[in-house]
This record gives sequence, structure tokens and C-alpha cells, in this order.
Amino acid sequence: MDALNYAIGHDDGQGGQDLDQADVVLVGVSRTSKTPTCIYLAHRGVRAANVPLVPGRPLPERLFALKNALVVGLTIAPDRLIQIRRNRLLSLKENRESTYIDTDTVRDEIVQARRLYEKQGWPTIDVTRRSVEETAAAVLNLLHGGHGQVEVLG
Repeated sequence: MDALNYAIGHDDGQGGQDLDQADVVLVGVSRTSKTPTCIYLAHRGVRAANVPLVPGRPLPERLFALKNALVVGLTIAPDRLIQIRRNRLLSLKENRESTYIDTDTVRDEIVQARRLYEKQGWPTIDVTRRSVEETAAAVLNLLHGGHGQVEVLG
């Protein structure tokens, strides 16, 4: 129950003041399944937080100072991300075009995310063809198998 409360309290960049209490911190652009993966991990007893990569908004400095938490970058194919985001906008009855689903903007978001992960040495999981359960299993493998892996390919 403690892990679930932690995941809920640290969803989407909230609760950053005690980010160092996380076992895992997932970082990724919008719609890369950060929240459901954290909830799934919490049900497995893992204290998981997630931090969104939002263009123009800096990441919390605490994220770069974590010593005991595994930080994992989530990435996705641009075409798949655009499809997911478009469906999200439709579900919200939002039909205006925006940079949220602009091909060049989305590609740039993903490129910038991958550069950050590489610069920080964070392992990366491609969630393009993964279910939440598969992504969580990959995170658990990284968590239990050490931090030496650089990328988990889909």
C-alpha cells in the first residue's frame, strides 16, 4: 500500500521534494505510459515516480542528484506517439490542430528525450510495441539486474 500511495503522490512530477525515496523514476514525453507503468510497479511493491518531459519546462534538479533510485527513460516511435496523442485528443473532443500532434514537433521531442537519456546515462526502454506489463517487466529486470544496461529494445 505504501508503494501505491507513493506512486499516486509522485505522478506526473508531483512530490519532487522526496524523489530520492523512489526505487524507480520513469522519465518520458507525454503519453509514454509513465503513470500506468508506475501503478503496475507499485502493485509489485516498487516505489515508482514519474517525471514528464515537457518542452520549455525544466526538469526538477533533484532528478539529476538521485543516488539510490533507478532513473529510466521511456521512448516511443514518433508515428505511434502521434496516433496515441490524436486518439487522446479525440476522446477529449478536442479537434484543433496543435504542436502536440505535429509530426516535426513530436519527432523533435523524442530526439531531445533520447539525447537527455544518453547524456545522463539512463537506461532506455522503447515502449512502442510494449504493453504496460511488458514495460514494467523490463523496468524490474533493470532494477534487479543492475544499472549497467544502456537500452532495452522493443
